[in-house]
Amino acid sequence: MDSPDRIEAVRRFNRFYTRRIGVLNEGLLDSDFTLTECRILWELAHLEDGHGITATDLGRLLDLDAGYLSRLLRALKDRQLVKATRSEDDARQSMLQLTPAGRRAFAPLDRRSQQQVDTLLGRLSDTQQAELLQAFQRVQGLLDEPSGKSAKNSFILRAHRPGDMGWLVSRHGALYAREYHWDMRFEALVARIAADFIDHFDARREACWIAERDGINIGCVCLVQARDETTHEPIDGVAQLRLLLVEPSARGLGLGERLVAECHRFARDAGYQRVRLWTNSLLGAARRIYAKAGYQLIASEAHHSFGHDLIGETWELDLATHP
Repeated sequence: MDSPDRIEAVRRFNRFYTRRIGVLNEGLLDSDFTLTECRILWELAHLEDGHGITATDLGRLLDLDAGYLSRLLRALKDRQLVKATRSEDDARQSMLQLTPAGRRAFAPLDRRSQQQVDTLLGRLSDTQQAELLQAFQRVQGLLDEPSGKSAKNSFILRAHRPGDMGWLVSRHGALYAREYHWDMRFEALVARIAADFIDHFDARREACWIAERDGINIGCVCLVQARDETTHEPIDGVAQLRLLLVEPSARGLGLGERLVAECHRFARDAGYQRVRLWTNSLLGAARRIYAKAGYQLIASEAHHSFGHDLIGETWELDLATHP
């Protein structure tokens, strides 16, 4: 697709979406407010500190022309929906806030907006809703101006839920193929591990963490009961760390270390004495995380897997000596 086609595709989507959410109507949400007036009311209704905001800051926030914003604010003040008071910190500045009448006017707008979105989402299945929300977040992430470092670096850790194991298998397969040229037999191995995790999951002794940023998965790890490779019997007091992965877009945030630390916290609470893991010698970033956490290399062996000659390694952490 060349540049003119891409431009037209974006414009076509804009026409579709603005029609779908009704912003072309003279009054938004069956009200007598325009889209811009509604947005001003929303921003003033959601001020965090309760002390108001200057017209300059509001214009910067909404990227509005100062003259245009001044006319809109004057009209809202004339309707006694917005008030301006002198700043307690700087008498030269006026702080904008909603009046009680403004809050009463905003409340049905907010309610109708929520109902409109609820109706829009109600046409979709849960899976489709999740796909739509991830698509929205992806578009916002691509088009938004670079945010502050703290926002960019923020993430949450949560328990696994339906759909996560499929993502985990897919991303392991794709990333290891791209970065290490491992073939699809590695993806098959991860799929077996993930299936075993679900089939034998014991929430008292095992856990999975999914790292998420802005609704998008960016990492994962699992902690399971270690088992003998031959008999598959549990190894008393030993947990196994498995399937650690950090997306390239999230590397450098300390996410890998955080995921490993969560495994150790859970392992101690569950009564394990040691944590064991298996990795390969060429996975330098992961090995550095393990070494920094206090793991010791206890065994290594050459093997041919995933289309390559590799050196597998077993590492182990004594939880008693690394509180």
